[in-house]
Amino acid sequence: MYQHICCFFIPCARIPFMCAMEIALKGMLAYFGGLLIIGAMLFVPAGTLDYWQAWAYLAVLFIPMAFVLVYFLAADPDFLERRFHMKEKEKEQQLVVKLSSLVMLAGFLLPGLDIRFGWSNMPPEVCVLGLVLVFLSYFGIFWVFHENSWAGRTVRVEKGQKAISTGPYAVVRHPMYVAVVVFTLATPLALGSYVALVPYLLVVPLLAMRIKNEEEVLGRELEGYDEYCAKVKYRLMPGIW
Repeated sequence: MYQHICCFFIPCARIPFMCAMEIALKGMLAYFGGLLIIGAMLFVPAGTLDYWQAWAYLAVLFIPMAFVLVYFLAADPDFLERRFHMKEKEKEQQLVVKLSSLVMLAGFLLPGLDIRFGWSNMPPEVCVLGLVLVFLSYFGIFWVFHENSWAGRTVRVEKGQKAISTGPYAVVRHPMYVAVVVFTLATPLALGSYVALVPYLLVVPLLAMRIKNEEEVLGRELEGYDEYCAKVKYRLMPGIW
């Protein structure tokens, strides 16, 4: 097994072997930790494992995520290392992160309670539509990651970073947030809960807050970003904002 791991990291010559091993370990811990935590937040409130929407949601989310993790471990481990930086320096972003955490907590706890008490009784076809949208939005997030190796979790500008204007960035300035909006609004549908839509709707104004401050930071610190904004006028929705 150890030899297979060694062979896997041969393409990662850009970073030391032990650093690659550390990134892989962090990635696996984050992956399985996320799977356990989200699974618990769905099934414990539901009070049952007979919750097909939750099983389908976990499969649609975490199976592609495993492939994405393996891809970046082999192709761009530096990107994964940047994704592990989670401490925001900007006060506005710290507030957004705290509020977003509360929204996501409520959003993942409510569907299970909804299933337990039968508040929504959502048709299976709507759940399937939600699952499809979750998958497509996650593919959109992967596309952004593939196009922009600097897409970190925090708002920061690093040495050597450049303004990206290709792929989805040629259409809107924040394509990842477009995918995040679709992902979050599709999640309660995929999980069979109209009730959970209520907290998830708060994601939109929170992202607007994040974008406003993020563009201030990028305009101040990232070379070429103002020129990029002049070229690509819309932040999230072409023709709207």
